[in-house]
Amino acid sequence: MTAPSTKASPPAAGRRRKNDPESVRADILAVATREFSEKGLSGARIDEIAEKTRASKRMIYYYFNDKETLYLHTLEAAYQKVRLQEAELDLDHLAPLEALSRLVRFTFCHHAKNPDFIRLVMIENIHHGRFLAQSELIQSLNAGVIDVLTNVYIRGVEEGCFREGLDPRELHWLISALSFFNVSNQHTFSRIFDWQQAAPENQRKLEDHVTEMVLRYVGTDATLSQS
Repeated sequence: MTAPSTKASPPAAGRRRKNDPESVRADILAVATREFSEKGLSGARIDEIAEKTRASKRMIYYYFNDKETLYLHTLEAAYQKVRLQEAELDLDHLAPLEALSRLVRFTFCHHAKNPDFIRLVMIENIHHGRFLAQSELIQSLNAGVIDVLTNVYIRGVEEGCFREGLDPRELHWLISALSFFNVSNQHTFSRIFDWQQAAPENQRKLEDHVTEMVLRYVGTDATLSQS
């Protein structure tokens, strides 16, 4: 009679790691996002990222080659996440005013809920956009959001609810700037002016204010008189 084998089966996590490389990559990128956003490109360490993931240091280098490449992929993943969520808003099937309002509110709330994204963008600005400029993916993703906003704006002009002569890139800048500042300067602004900016009731008011400012900037006199 043959004795039953006592050889242990490989751990489930190990099997998943081998059979699901995309899951491993996603895990690495999630941890890298936190590390880069907190410590910057120079301060983040591959050793520390490996300790906080299911991947070894060797595996990180296998997938991403070096720290700068990992940083670039982290940037790409962050931009891809927000642009994919924007696409789900389905703005083309909404009336122009409703579409613009939804986009503004989405941007404000996304930034408020994803401070790591804001810090990553701030860090990339410290590097003068050098890494971002290397990514065709990021360029393509951000061109897409301008295309969507342009379509909404043109429809609004044609329907008489948006005024003519605006540049959609400047409109995107306005939406981004107001939403970005809410996160990037939250701590300093709150301390300087002794105001709990992050309190839920204040965030709701700011979201309403930002939305109203953008709609009033874009809207025609007739549109504003009806609001």
